[in-house]
Amino acid sequence: MPVTTTYPGVYIEEIPSGVRTITGVATSITAFIGRAKRGPVNEAKTINNYGDYERIFGGLDIGNSMSYAVRDFFGNGGSQAIIVRLYHTDTSEGADPPKTQFTVGNVAMEAAYEGAWGAYLRAETDTEVSEEVAANLGLTKADLFNLTVRDAGPGGDTEKYLNLSFKESLRRVDKVLEAQSKLVRWRGDYPDDAPPAPQAEKDAVTVAEKALQDKKEADPDADTTAEEAAVAAAKAALAASDGARLDINDFTGDSTKGLYALEQVDLFNLLCLPPYLADGNVDKSLIAKAATYCEKRRAMLLVDPRADWTDKDKAKTGIASGIGAVSKNAAVFFPRLKQTNPLRENRLEEFVPCGAVAGIMSRTDTQRGVWKAPAGIEATLRGVPELSVKLTDAENGELNPLGVNCLRNFPIIGRVVWGSRTLRGADLLADEYKYIPVRRLALYIEESLFRGTKWVVFEPNDEPLWAQIRLNVGAFMHNLFRQGAFQGTTPKDAYFVKCDKETTTQNDIDRGIVNIVVGFAPLKPAEFVIIKLQQIAGELEV
Repeated sequence: MPVTTTYPGVYIEEIPSGVRTITGVATSITAFIGRAKRGPVNEAKTINNYGDYERIFGGLDIGNSMSYAVRDFFGNGGSQAIIVRLYHTDTSEGADPPKTQFTVGNVAMEAAYEGAWGAYLRAETDTEVSEEVAANLGLTKADLFNLTVRDAGPGGDTEKYLNLSFKESLRRVDKVLEAQSKLVRWRGDYPDDAPPAPQAEKDAVTVAEKALQDKKEADPDADTTAEEAAVAAAKAALAASDGARLDINDFTGDSTKGLYALEQVDLFNLLCLPPYLADGNVDKSLIAKAATYCEKRRAMLLVDPRADWTDKDKAKTGIASGIGAVSKNAAVFFPRLKQTNPLRENRLEEFVPCGAVAGIMSRTDTQRGVWKAPAGIEATLRGVPELSVKLTDAENGELNPLGVNCLRNFPIIGRVVWGSRTLRGADLLADEYKYIPVRRLALYIEESLFRGTKWVVFEPNDEPLWAQIRLNVGAFMHNLFRQGAFQGTTPKDAYFVKCDKETTTQNDIDRGIVNIVVGFAPLKPAEFVIIKLQQIAGELEV
C-alpha cells in the first residue's frame, strides 16, 4: 500500500507479488451410499480406515453389500471414504419400531440410531453423586444420578455420564445424551412431569411371560391365545428392526437425504452405489440420477455389473440395452468378484467390484497421479482369489470397444483391472472423454481452478488482474507438466493459459465477466501395444 510522505528521508514500501498459490484438490475421496448395521442415518460421515467403519457403522453385515464394498476399498489402497447410511422404515402391520427402547431405573431411553443393533445395549444407573457438584449446578443431591451404557455387541463401546438430571440444568439428561452419546437418547419430550416408573416395560414383559407360563403349567389345555398375543405385542414394542429393503425413494425422494446427503460434504471424487434390490442390482433410474449428480459435483460414478451378467454375451446384451446412463462421468466394470465371506464360514461368494476399483484408483493416484490409468499389471485386486467370469483375450476384445472395463485373471500377475474407459468410451461414440484418466484429470483441474481462483471475484477487471491470473493458473499447470501429467516435451506443447483482451472483450467487462481459457494435452493410455517383428536376411557378398 502506498506510504504517506511527511518527513524528508527514505521510505520503504512493500509491493504485493500477486502470487496466490492454487492447491490441487484431493482426487480419490470415495462416497458410499447404502444400508449399514448401525450409525447415523442420512448423514455424510467421513472415515479414514475400515476400523472407523466398524466402530461407527458396525462392520460387515450379511445382506448389506455396502459393508463389503467399503472393506474392499480400504483393502485395495483407499484412504478416505464418506459413508451415507440409509434406513427404510418397515411400515407393515406388526413391524418392529426402528429403534430399540428400554428403561433403566427411572430413565426411559432408546437407541441413538435405527436398527436391531440396539438390542445389545445394556445400561445401569447409580446415585453416587456429590453434594458439592449438586450445589454448583443449583440442584439437590437427590436430583442427580449417573448413567453407564454398554454395547454388548461385537466391538461395542461403553459410555459413562456423571451428574445427570431431569431438571433444567447444565446436565439435563436429554441434552447431554444428544450431544455426547453415540449409543442412546432419552426417550420422551422435556419437560416430562411424570418420568417413567422404575418398573419398566421390560419388567412388565417378564411378569406377563411368567404369568403365561404359570397358566400353561396349571392347565395345559387352557386357551392362552389372548395372553400369548399380548406378550408378543409387548415384545414387539420393545424390539427394533433393521428396516425394510431400500427402494429408489430412499436415495432420491428427498432433496436433503439419500444421494443428496452428499451436499453436507465439501468434496468427493468417486461414488459407489452397492446393490440394494432383492435381485442384487441397482435401479437404472438411480444410476441415471447419480451420474447427473456426479457431473454437477465433478465426480465419477463407478457402476457395478448387473447380477445377470454371468458371461460375455449377457454383458454385451446388457450394455447394449442400457444400464441407466451414458455419461463421461461414469464407468462400468465387469465381472463381479469372488471372495470369501467371513460371516458365512469363509465360503466363496460374489461381490460387486466398485469398492475394490475405487481403492485401486486411490492407490494409483498416490503412486503415479490422477493422470495414470487405474489399470494394468500394477492394478491388482487385493483379497480377490477369483472372478465370477473368466474372460479370454477375444472376449475382452468384444467388450472393450463397447466401453466395458474388464477385470482379468492372468498367470503369476493375478486378478487385475484391464480397462480404463468411461461410459462414453465406446468406439462408436468417438468421445473426447473416452478414457477414465483423461476425464479424471480434467475434473481435477476444473475443481482445483474453481477453488483456487475465487480471489478474482470483485477484483478490477483489467490487464493487471489478467496478468495475475495468467501467473497463478500458469504456475499450477506448469507444476502438473513437471509431474508428467501432459503430453509434450515443452510447456508450450503441453498446456496454455489465456486471459487477456482477446478472451475478455469490452462487452464482457461491461457485464462483469472475466474469461480464462485453459487448455491441456492429456496423456492417453496405451491400450494396444503393437510389436512388429521382421527377419533380416543375411547380407550377400558379391
